[in-house]
Amino acid sequence: MKINIRFSAIVTLIAAGSMLEFNANAQTEAKKQLVPTVTIPAPPGSKGFGMPQPAKPGATTPPPMIPRVSASVTEQRAITTTTLDELSMSDPYILADDATKTYYLTSSGGCIYKSTDLKNWTGPYGAYDTRGTWMEGINFVAAAEIHKVNGKYYYAASFGDRKELVDVVPRRYNVYRHQTMILESDKAEGPFKLKNPDPNYDYLPHHLDIIDGTIYVENGQSYMVFVNEWMQTFDGTIEYVKLSPDLSKTISEPMMLFRATESPCPLEMVGNGEMTYGLKIPGWVTDGPQLFRTKTGKLGMLWASWGAKRYLECVAYSQSGTIDGPWIQEEKPFMDDNTGHGMLFRTFDGKLLLSIHHAEGDGPRKPQLWEVDDSGDKLVLGKRFNP
Repeated sequence: MKINIRFSAIVTLIAAGSMLEFNANAQTEAKKQLVPTVTIPAPPGSKGFGMPQPAKPGATTPPPMIPRVSASVTEQRAITTTTLDELSMSDPYILADDATKTYYLTSSGGCIYKSTDLKNWTGPYGAYDTRGTWMEGINFVAAAEIHKVNGKYYYAASFGDRKELVDVVPRRYNVYRHQTMILESDKAEGPFKLKNPDPNYDYLPHHLDIIDGTIYVENGQSYMVFVNEWMQTFDGTIEYVKLSPDLSKTISEPMMLFRATESPCPLEMVGNGEMTYGLKIPGWVTDGPQLFRTKTGKLGMLWASWGAKRYLECVAYSQSGTIDGPWIQEEKPFMDDNTGHGMLFRTFDGKLLLSIHHAEGDGPRKPQLWEVDDSGDKLVLGKRFNP
């Protein structure tokens, strides 16, 4: 039965892919005339990401939603110092900046926290200045990361404009403008600004739902490795584009590396009882790619999905040792138990750590640190790291 389900998914994807190719060739005027589709609501009481939380035992009202704080430098915010355990965030990413001997923590939301010991974090600081661009006024970004490439700092984050509808998947999902953008600064703390001279620039085709882009450099060539959202494609993909030397634009067509269903770890969302943002959307998820090399030179990729124990972390290894793969998926998750979107970094004393988020049920996501051994051809998960 499992084989039949995945075969059906592939057939569906071929049809969906043809639809997306047609949309890519559609005229701009036609796109402006898109009418939102009817979506299918999730059954009351369903579990899933972005679902309303029920009241806790003994309470009469559900817990309040955590307010979204804009990461724009134009916004005012209270700066405090807190421990990692006290923070709530999805998709934590840590840059260990040798130039300042400071750790910079970003996440979904986009703000920056700073630390010198990985325990006490000061923030949230504003990260970007998008005035005069299509991103101006957007108050939330997803999966923000800070990278250092050729002496410059780059902020990769997914910006979404809910005012612009760019594609419609009938009776499934309305696709609003959603792109991973790369902003530049001379400092790890920003402010980060769009390098491309076109204030309306998209790194990927305008009609695609693009999230979780990360930066990877191989043999002097910079790449953006990104996700084309499963809510648009049914079977989420991880793909790449080549970037110009200054990372200001793409210089190649997208190249697909693999689909979610090529791994045995993800399960189909609705069949697994998972709803999304209050909607019933079937499909297989890809999230949060990060490429790495072990000390033996083996090229691997961490990425996230949903499976038997809810959110989970997958890992794949490149058979060729290059970004082009083929990518061989591991049979078992690297982590599960509602834990995923992991990102590796090395501390100033040389310890390899994984920053990742974990949630109890549909409660708030909390960042965690774990030790990882990369001395062999494959990563080995160690113990929880408590700074």
